[in-house]
Amino acid sequence: MKPEMRIGYGWDSHEFKSGIPLKIGGLTLPYDKGLGGHSDGDVLLHAITDALLGAIAGPDIGSLFPPSDPQWKGADSAVFLREALKRVAAAGYHLVNLDSTLILAAPKIGPHANALRKHVAELCGIPTDCVGIKAKTPEGMGTDNAAIAHVAVLLKHSE
Repeated sequence: MKPEMRIGYGWDSHEFKSGIPLKIGGLTLPYDKGLGGHSDGDVLLHAITDALLGAIAGPDIGSLFPPSDPQWKGADSAVFLREALKRVAAAGYHLVNLDSTLILAAPKIGPHANALRKHVAELCGIPTDCVGIKAKTPEGMGTDNAAIAHVAVLLKHSE
């Protein structure tokens, strides 16, 4: 018998690099640097993907989409999220809600938080009021040139 609910936790980090767009939560945000990574470097979607996969005791994002595989170079991270959601459904669950915290010195996330919530909700197929987006600054922790995302998800067994 499957548990009625499962929780998952994911996190990701990427360093800022010049000359690439900043993708967070599937949106391109205005900033003079983007996040380096083998794919589009979207820390929020990567952390959501890992949280979903972890909740069903699945493989992590790096196992499914290895950075050593050239087909994922520059890939849209929504592809990874869709695969995780497909695996969640195949395991007999659906996403109830998610809560996230972004840690970065700049740009400020507040002006984009509602758009991010709406877009992430659409990507995940859940209501906007079931997506939490918070942002914090690193407060002198030496990570001013990086962005970090922490995500918790709640899954419920599908009837």
